[in-house]
Amino acid sequence: MKQIFLLAPLALLAACNSQPAPNTMPDDADALPVPPVEQKASAPAPETATPGPNVLRLEGLGDLRIGQPVPDGSSWAVRGAQASDACLVLSSPDYDGVYAIVEGGKVRRISVGQRSTVKLVEGIGAGATEAEVKQYFSFPATPHKYVDAPGKYLTAPNADSGDPALRFEIGSDGTVSQIHVGTMPVLGYVEGCA
Repeated sequence: MKQIFLLAPLALLAACNSQPAPNTMPDDADALPVPPVEQKASAPAPETATPGPNVLRLEGLGDLRIGQPVPDGSSWAVRGAQASDACLVLSSPDYDGVYAIVEGGKVRRISVGQRSTVKLVEGIGAGATEAEVKQYFSFPATPHKYVDAPGKYLTAPNADSGDPALRFEIGSDGTVSQIHVGTMPVLGYVEGCA
């Protein structure tokens, strides 16, 4: 029994040896199946509170907001002749190829044309293909008033709700010629204020 007590500390010392154990994995350990690791879906990144300068959103563009007056000190102003005082078309030197329609003292529509670098959050801008638009939006099509097929309008199905909505104009080459954000009936105007 005395020998067992003497051997016990030696066994403990051997177990605490700092030498690593020899590799007991087979040479083809990489070929062994590994159980899948459950990954949690990452939460979507929160939208920034202030839209970027070249990002068109349903709320507006830069400091210009749908349903609100043009902010004091804004670069948006009437330039050129106007058809009436009831409906004004504004532009800004900060946004080439973009114009806004103001009725009743409030911004009712913002339109992005082919000379513009402004895009939607999804990265769609003037020149995008209809197929690219359809990757993100399932909007019903209506015939274009001035452009033969494949020209058309793709308008959000909820456009008549009174909330800001989105409308694409598809040109004869099958690409986006203009993007409009606004409220009806102004969202559907085909000639500036008409």
